[in-house]
Amino acid sequence: MSKTVSLLSALLCTFIWGTTFIAQDTGMDDIGPFTFNAVRFFVGFLAIMPLAFLFEVKKFKSEFKLNIKTFVTLSFLIGLSLFLGSALQQVALLYTDVANAAFFTIFYVPMVPIIIFLFKKRSIHWSVWPSVVLCLIGGYLLTNFYDATVRLGDGLVILGALFWSTHIIFTGMIIKKYNLPLTIGAIQTLIVAISSFIIGSIYEEFIFDKILKEIDSILYAGILSGGFAFVLQIYAQRNITPAPAAIIFSLEGVFATIAAWFLLDQVLGINNLLGCFFILCGVLLSQLLPLIKKKI
Repeated sequence: MSKTVSLLSALLCTFIWGTTFIAQDTGMDDIGPFTFNAVRFFVGFLAIMPLAFLFEVKKFKSEFKLNIKTFVTLSFLIGLSLFLGSALQQVALLYTDVANAAFFTIFYVPMVPIIIFLFKKRSIHWSVWPSVVLCLIGGYLLTNFYDATVRLGDGLVILGALFWSTHIIFTGMIIKKYNLPLTIGAIQTLIVAISSFIIGSIYEEFIFDKILKEIDSILYAGILSGGFAFVLQIYAQRNITPAPAAIIFSLEGVFATIAAWFLLDQVLGINNLLGCFFILCGVLLSQLLPLIKKKI
């Protein structure tokens, strides 16, 4: 798969994630966060699994000959990271607003290269760091965070960002070893669905009529975001290393802002536009500077 296809996959999945923020927020009007995630990711699993059987079943044996134990371990870590990241983000939306959640979520952008540097002892191209700074400045302006009140939910979002970062790192590791993006996507969504159902069964009520009231939000967040967007992420990371990938994924905030302007008639101020500009500059720098100077 070419680098261009990977970049397009990253941009498309980021666009879907950005437009899903609205569905995640409105989808909890009648149900709890774990109920929402359980149904959302199970719908995503149902959408992906037939495609995995159709396109990847013949590759199972050859791919698993490499190391089944490593595949199972990384699949579990990816699913666990996705569950914890999405659960903390979803719960946090009960205690903070979308602007705060969007800003603190992109803290995974600096977390990814820091974790790689500290734990994997791997050098990071110097272009990543100015790109990270630009993305954080952009997120600050984009979400109007300077005019926001810090809330309890913000701490949950920051903790969730840590698990989003490990999800990106583990995804980069597994797709380099096993070319089974649909299978990996199906497994991680099933892990999230089962884990959310277990926690939701303890602390929430699964009432079918209430779930049906949120069916539009669940289908959008499930099929497109929970299902296909995360598969696109896996495709993207086959040719994009985790740190630059995290920077590209920060465009989620830009797309979320555009979606809010288009769907909710929210006004875009000069700071919002500047925020979009800074994030775009950060993404472009992360992709163009390595072409000018080799990794140091």
